[in-house]
Amino acid sequence: MADAAQSIAEAVLRGFDRHYALFLEITRGARARFARCDWCAGDQAQRQRILLYSDRLKETRDALRAHYDLQRFDPELWRRIKIEYIRLLYPHQQPELAETFYNSVFTSLFHRRYYNNEHIFVRPGLSTEYLEDERDATYHCFYPTREGLTRSLRRILLRADHGLPYEDLNRDLRRLVQRIKTTVLPQIEFQQHFQLRVLNALFYRNKAAYLIGMGLNGDQVIPFAIPLLNNGRGQVFVDALVIAADDITSLFSFARSYFMVDTRTPSAVVDFLQRMLPHKTKADLYTAIGLQKQGKTEFYRDFLHHLRHSTDRLEVAPGIRGLVMTVFTLPSYPYVFKVINDRFPPPKKTTRAQVERKYQIVKMQDRVGRMADTLEYSHAAFPLERISPQLLQEFERRIPSSIEIDGDLLIIRHLYIERRLTPLNLFLSRADAASAEAALLDYAQAIKDMAAANIFAGDLLLKNFGVTRHGRVIFYDYDEIEFMTDMNFRAIPEPQTPEQELAAEPWYSVGERDVFPEEFIRFITGNPALRQAVRQQHPELFDPAYWQTLQQDLRQQRYRDVYPYPQRIRFNPAAGCG
Repeated sequence: MADAAQSIAEAVLRGFDRHYALFLEITRGARARFARCDWCAGDQAQRQRILLYSDRLKETRDALRAHYDLQRFDPELWRRIKIEYIRLLYPHQQPELAETFYNSVFTSLFHRRYYNNEHIFVRPGLSTEYLEDERDATYHCFYPTREGLTRSLRRILLRADHGLPYEDLNRDLRRLVQRIKTTVLPQIEFQQHFQLRVLNALFYRNKAAYLIGMGLNGDQVIPFAIPLLNNGRGQVFVDALVIAADDITSLFSFARSYFMVDTRTPSAVVDFLQRMLPHKTKADLYTAIGLQKQGKTEFYRDFLHHLRHSTDRLEVAPGIRGLVMTVFTLPSYPYVFKVINDRFPPPKKTTRAQVERKYQIVKMQDRVGRMADTLEYSHAAFPLERISPQLLQEFERRIPSSIEIDGDLLIIRHLYIERRLTPLNLFLSRADAASAEAALLDYAQAIKDMAAANIFAGDLLLKNFGVTRHGRVIFYDYDEIEFMTDMNFRAIPEPQTPEQELAAEPWYSVGERDVFPEEFIRFITGNPALRQAVRQQHPELFDPAYWQTLQQDLRQQRYRDVYPYPQRIRFNPAAGCG
């Protein structure tokens, strides 16, 4: 048994090592894609990297089934396999990721009744605290009070391994120093040992490469990011200094695509980021750097811990009931849980498979800070005693095929988890006039941002959008999304007769993918003042020509710039990416 246990443990780790080697190969390609301004290839690489995990999992599981007799579960064998696996992980640079991969292999082989800490890593088996890459430092330190701020910043920019010359390094340094003097120095006084720590790896996403770091001023932590853009002529320039807390938070938002970060020791990067951004969880940060499977593991552990230390019950989420999803929440926990309903009443014409495909599209797509990321789980177990009677009735009425009661647990076969937001319609019903106008204008901008990423929201009703604690409007209901390039944006034809003008129904033909932007105002609000504000600030939203031009750009792979930080902090707002 000892030989079999060791052999199986080694086979699982080989599967993981192959996965992470391919993961890093795709990630490291971001540097060359950035240098070439090959944004289309960047999108493809993002999708390829997301699909990588399931492919390697299947490959490893099939290899185990082919070489070992695993039809019958042997608890003693798998206890020994786990022990052998932990032994193999002691010198490993990604032990936490390897544990998650092990869990995935095990749970794909056996029934959930065996999912406990004797056989899988419900709790981590090894600590990653102070784990460092033996070959490369995770970050480098600079001391502006010793060598001067300009010299420190020059060294930081020159260390950035993006492979391109600067368009005008001295100009960029002057801009950075001036911004620091006007935004940072009035608020703090640098102490003698003020230190800048900057991550060695660049963070690539969309059209930018980011230098990520923090200033340490005694017990004060000052996070910052320096976005570098390619000017399209083989040179880079510094576009901004992102230093305000809300702007940094937005950069790492759950509504944005994953960064490409070349690191052999992701736990060290996550530890660095968590010191920078203490309000972000490990689940948030692993997910932000493209390790969403580890993000799922960290989330699940945190949720189990929260359940053990809370007493409130899961209940139906506030807001208008959806036709496609049953949504519930735990009031003391900032997430919602979504399950696809068994049946969709009219006017919905979709299917379960189509809904699942739409959620997968959003996972793969650039979310431009406007579409909530989702965690997807199978066979998720919830204590029956923590489910309110009203919610249990809702389950039995709307999702009976998705639930199973196993002893004192209720098992949901498939669900999505998203960050809990305040539904926009509820937000507007409670907001003062200024807040309501700001939210509705941001809603209009959200529609345009998604369209620039080739996503048409489909259902523009306010209940399908939410508001974050920072006041940002996020879309979260994906069952009717479509690619912009698949739609037919039309102007409403002029009526030719009085009968047509007075007709209750459209007198003209309407195809399945026809969209009439002039009608969008109906979905926004009945408040005349708010309608007028949206029309004034976003008139193009209601113009078919705007949408048709955007479609043409997308079809010709001309990607519009959507910046994850405010235009007002850019050094030259007129400058664009190559």
